[in-house]
Amino acid sequence: MFVWVGWEPEGMVGDRRYVVRRETEAMERTAECHCGSLRAIVAGEPESVDLCHCKACQRRTGTAFHLGATYLKDRVRLEGARNIYERDGDSGNRIRFHFCPNCGSNLYWESDRNPALCGITVGSFADPNFPLPTYSQWEESKHGWLDVAIVTEHFPQGRLPGPPP
Repeated sequence: MFVWVGWEPEGMVGDRRYVVRRETEAMERTAECHCGSLRAIVAGEPESVDLCHCKACQRRTGTAFHLGATYLKDRVRLEGARNIYERDGDSGNRIRFHFCPNCGSNLYWESDRNPALCGITVGSFADPNFPLPTYSQWEESKHGWLDVAIVTEHFPQGRLPGPPP
């Protein structure tokens, strides 16, 4: 896949003028479950990265918060067998979690709130250079010892309705 980057400045070779079109390959990242059977391959940067402190995410992840990246579905390719767990989200919308049938790792989720988007667990990328989260939601359930000063937006409950930032 190639993404348009722009034109190089005009140049001269002898008496002929030229312009070079630059193209670069879109960044691709791969998220994997613990055993490597389920993968999500994404093109480009995420639409948003967030922390969620709701109790459902605490139970699902087995830790104090969830760290997720949102992508447009047309930039995500899933590979491997998966099972789906579906429930009502705190927003009132249905949410579906895709997990590996072999190791049980939750990798990918989608919601009826915005069918064009999906989310991928940031830890599944195992990339220490992944973009930082920009917002934190359901902070009314956040553990008191956790400092999330790194994010720019804080929401006591779910993020306000609308597309991700």
